[in-house]
Amino acid sequence: MRGNETLLDFRTSKFVLRISRDSYQLLKRHLQERQNNQIWNIIQEHLYIDIFDGMPRSKSQIDSMSGSLAGEAKREANKAKVFYGLLKEPEIEVPLDDEDEEAENEEGKPKKKKPKKDSMGSKSKKQDPNAPQQNRIPLPELKDSDKLDKIMYMKEATKRIRLGPDNLPSICFYTFLNAYQGLTAVDITDDSSLIAGGFADSTVRVWSVTPRKLRAVKSATDLSLIDKESEDVLERIMDEKTASESKILYGHNGPVYGISFSPDRNYLLSCSEDGTVRLWSLQTFTCLVCYKGHNYPVWDVQFSPHGYYFTSGGHDRVARLWATDHYQPLRMFAGHLADITCTRFHPNSNYLATGSADRTVRLWDILNGNCNRIFTGHKGPIHSLAFSPNGKFLASGATDGRVLLWDIGRGLMIEELNGHTDTIYALKFSRDGEILASGSMDNTVRLWDAVKAFDDIETDDFTAATGHVHLSENSLELQLGTYTSKSTPVIHLHFTRRNLLLAAGGCYSPF
Repeated sequence: MRGNETLLDFRTSKFVLRISRDSYQLLKRHLQERQNNQIWNIIQEHLYIDIFDGMPRSKSQIDSMSGSLAGEAKREANKAKVFYGLLKEPEIEVPLDDEDEEAENEEGKPKKKKPKKDSMGSKSKKQDPNAPQQNRIPLPELKDSDKLDKIMYMKEATKRIRLGPDNLPSICFYTFLNAYQGLTAVDITDDSSLIAGGFADSTVRVWSVTPRKLRAVKSATDLSLIDKESEDVLERIMDEKTASESKILYGHNGPVYGISFSPDRNYLLSCSEDGTVRLWSLQTFTCLVCYKGHNYPVWDVQFSPHGYYFTSGGHDRVARLWATDHYQPLRMFAGHLADITCTRFHPNSNYLATGSADRTVRLWDILNGNCNRIFTGHKGPIHSLAFSPNGKFLASGATDGRVLLWDIGRGLMIEELNGHTDTIYALKFSRDGEILASGSMDNTVRLWDAVKAFDDIETDDFTAATGHVHLSENSLELQLGTYTSKSTPVIHLHFTRRNLLLAAGGCYSPF
């Protein structure tokens, strides 16, 4: 037992106990009256008493916040300033569609479509006061292809369905047949054109969701014969002989536990039990780089929303920040007491959230590597995280079947969503941030009213000193719908640019 890391953490770290001043005085007086000096010595030696002024918390509030391996987070741990606002969007002119031009010719007045501004997910051109500086961390410059993709995104946004309690999304479920205990990870590209699966047989498989088939680039000798000045050069470099609906990527020698598409859809990341992270080209469908830094299984990997950077977390309890052109990590984030099971980038790419088997969520500053937030409350290992589109809130799901919502700026838990009966492996906010979808091993997808949950904190009379808010007694009031699959656990969720919900999971069928 001397070599057990968890026990070593207990012996070297103090267990944090948050208690009101009145309760602390009563406890101290009680032990002194009973002359329990031995218990008092144990408390002083092994517990960190975090005393706050104000009203003691109710039993339900204490129950919802407890559960972490090392107790609750110290209040000072969540006081640091977090720039949770979104970065200023680059100004890109959106050309008119053919439909727009027809409308313009008919009426004689120019009409220019602009993306709808959504209350939760709108990206204003004005600088957000809570946003980090544009150059706080170096981000890659936009290429022409990125600008074209932004234009496509803005055009799709004009056709986006506005969701709400009275207008729930349609759900399209992708079932990977004959993959019982074989499908270990799923990801879908931002434009919903490709879907990839990681499997226990060490392979990564990529499918095209659209009628366009997957094609590899021609060989070097064939490329030398192409006229590089032609307008359709991008089409000519693709080899029609390689066209197929799916591709298999071989390279790992252990189950693939996490995969992530790059924002520009040119690359795919995968991580495995073999302790490596691999970067795959979706032009040639070959492995470009094998990143070695973790000595143990890597449970999750994710690309930054702006590309170039990516993060990984695994059994070694350390999250790593990488750049695609560096074979060594740029940052290492250490502090968790157990495996890091999931990682997520903040929408502004300046922060990283990690969920762990020590039942805590931590928010790290990518610029300096500091831990700015520690969220405690889950009763089991955390397996899913999701940031709201406006960057203000974070949702987490765990083996305890609960979804917890956190206010990043204030460092508080604001809601506890109960309803699932098994591990929650997938969380996703709709594009406008109005609905939160959760997917679980209990074969259900549940939809929650995120707007109502977040509006409550704006009006809630909470005390910042105690670090807690009044959680609603019945979270089922926030539940908008439950959708059950026949026998497929939900391991991934994705909202398309028009707010259609895609869900995915593996199913074993003997027939």
